[in-house]
Amino acid sequence: MKLLFKILPLLLLSFCIFIKAQKTPDSVLIKKAQLEIYDNPDNTIKIAKQLLKKSHDVKTSINLYKLLSTANIAKRNFEESLTYILKAKELSQKTNDPLSHAIALISVAIQYQQMELFSKSLETLNEADQYTAKIPDKNPVKYVEIATSYAIRGMIYKSQSNSEIALEKFLIAIRNFEKVPVKKATYSNMSVVFYNIGYCYLDLNQIDKAQEAFVQSLNNARKNYAKSLEAFALKGIAEIHKKKYENQSAISLLLKAENLCKNTGDLTLNEGIYKELAENYLAMGQQNLYQQYNKKYLEMRFKRKQNELKSINQVIDNHNKETALKSEKLKSYYHYIKIGSILLGSILVIILLYFIVKIRKQNKKFHKEIQQMIRTS
Repeated sequence: MKLLFKILPLLLLSFCIFIKAQKTPDSVLIKKAQLEIYDNPDNTIKIAKQLLKKSHDVKTSINLYKLLSTANIAKRNFEESLTYILKAKELSQKTNDPLSHAIALISVAIQYQQMELFSKSLETLNEADQYTAKIPDKNPVKYVEIATSYAIRGMIYKSQSNSEIALEKFLIAIRNFEKVPVKKATYSNMSVVFYNIGYCYLDLNQIDKAQEAFVQSLNNARKNYAKSLEAFALKGIAEIHKKKYENQSAISLLLKAENLCKNTGDLTLNEGIYKELAENYLAMGQQNLYQQYNKKYLEMRFKRKQNELKSINQVIDNHNKETALKSEKLKSYYHYIKIGSILLGSILVIILLYFIVKIRKQNKKFHKEIQQMIRTS
């Protein structure tokens, strides 16, 4: 299946743990924004922007930018999401905290993975790994970031139709999420990973294991009251029913999923649900409903592609800016080397001329002395 579920909640767990340490009223607003990120991302964005205006702490600002990025991912507004996460990455350069660096880089890697820029995503993950290794083992966020990193790698392999390797990465991600003591904060993350595990088993034609994984995804989503994640899980279970030619059961689950995600604005989720509904109605010979949902599917697909195209253009612009900046740095570097070489060469020439003149004077002196000795002899 080409449609790949995106990692919305994987960006949030470290943010949750960070917020727990805050005692100010702002932490209440941030918690509210975090809880509404799946079902009301617009309100999350509104709250985060308000808090960002009065934030003077670098780490807090990084987390708020990250929250804004995640909320825009929930809306499939990749262009805005990329803008905010790159700001978080830029801010992380101002701190020596390896955790801030790791969180920012992994968030960027997630963004690239969702845009199917897989080589950029893997490159960013490898960079993040260097910082993750420096986080103390007693810090639970370390395991969140490791789990997230493996989950992203799993999704990349899944996109490349290598389900066996993807499954291996996802299972490692689950094991690391289980090491986090605050289980409530990991429910959404585990729901996402189990959903992808379900599709790996589905691709490998292990139907029973796939259904078990989708059920685990559903249970974890309900524990954290994440309606959009519950909708994704229901869509996965519906695909199991479709494979068994139980089209009416599949349709019932899909209609429930459609109702759950109606306020999320998630283009990818809606696209997947409409596609599945169209296929099931077609299998049942209900042409009118097939045409209705197929039209919705095509509209959602077009909107998603447009958003992705805007984001890719922005990535290209950012890449060009980075390349130009590196080019300028190299030009300055070689300019200074050139000046240094000229100065050094000039000094060496002066020194050489000095010794040449000195030796010539000494030779003239010795020559006069020798001439004088010859005359007196």
